[in-house]
Amino acid sequence: MPASTQPERKVRADAQRNRELILEFAKKAFTRDGAAASLDDIARKAGIGSATLYRHFPTREALIEAVYRSEVEKLAAAEERLAATKPPLEALRTWMLLFIDHVAEKKLIIPAMEIVDGGSTRLIEGSRDRIHPAFFRAVERAVANGDLRADTDPNDFIRALVGIFHTTAIPGWEESARRLVGILIDGSRPSPKNAQ
Repeated sequence: MPASTQPERKVRADAQRNRELILEFAKKAFTRDGAAASLDDIARKAGIGSATLYRHFPTREALIEAVYRSEVEKLAAAEERLAATKPPLEALRTWMLLFIDHVAEKKLIIPAMEIVDGGSTRLIEGSRDRIHPAFFRAVERAVANGDLRADTDPNDFIRALVGIFHTTAIPGWEESARRLVGILIDGSRPSPKNAQ
């Protein structure tokens, strides 16, 4: 019995590896060439056949959507990983900076996302279920640890950082967004207790 499950596990591991390779090279291709990027070229660079690519992603739209959703999942997983390995305030700051990187990358792939049914707006709106809870968890851990004031509202962090997406056409937006992370965190720290 165990021997018969071995090949199935290998196939699943290979299929997962192929899927990850496709997504990695597709992200680069769609960022560089937009929605018209060659799927055959993506398959070749991933080291797989075109049939394997189409088995995973039967349409160009399905591949573009999967690339975006994969990036959102990575961002959400990073919040969980940072929470397990860093102090709460450091985890929050690091994750917020990763969010800015995510927005920068999203800006590059948005032209490709527009061909998906519902366009980029639907995909971005759909990512809220993963991104917003990550903000809440990160901020609430920092509050519980005493790093941020008890009245700190995670929604303030969400509104401020999600709002930066509307400024990405302005030169220097990334540097400004990174400064905003510091301002948000520093402005939410508890006031030093007055010496008695």
